[in-house]
Amino acid sequence: MSGRLTHVTIRALDWIARNTLPADTSPSHQQTGRRGEEDAYFYLRRLGYVMVARNFRSPRRKGEIDLIGWDGEVLCFIEVKTRTTRDVKPAEAAVDRRKRNQLVFVAREYLRHLPPSCQWRFDVLSVYYKQYSSPPQFELFRNVLPLA
Repeated sequence: MSGRLTHVTIRALDWIARNTLPADTSPSHQQTGRRGEEDAYFYLRRLGYVMVARNFRSPRRKGEIDLIGWDGEVLCFIEVKTRTTRDVKPAEAAVDRRKRNQLVFVAREYLRHLPPSCQWRFDVLSVYYKQYSSPPQFELFRNVLPLA
């Protein structure tokens, strides 16, 4: 229940911000991506993930990990890909070799602060919006092995 209340509260604050603050001038694909990451966060919480970080960056490595959370005893590094159409290619296909390598290096930086016995994996969450006001569709790919 508290997750739902938090989600409703954030949506209300977003609405207030859209109607009172100056317009967001960032490109529409970045706005869609931010919205997808936010919806992904709440979707994963509903699945039982305990989220511990968002947009994690390392000072030593290029790239970022969108979400980090615990799925039971397993630490998950989650890449979120958001699309408004499935016509070109699936969202998860955008996690190519270069992106996977970046994720691996940033994840290693995060893991340096945890015990060596920590179990971990990479997940990819695709978020699809048909229309801006419609609820998103999610596809979760667990344990996606990087091509490092």
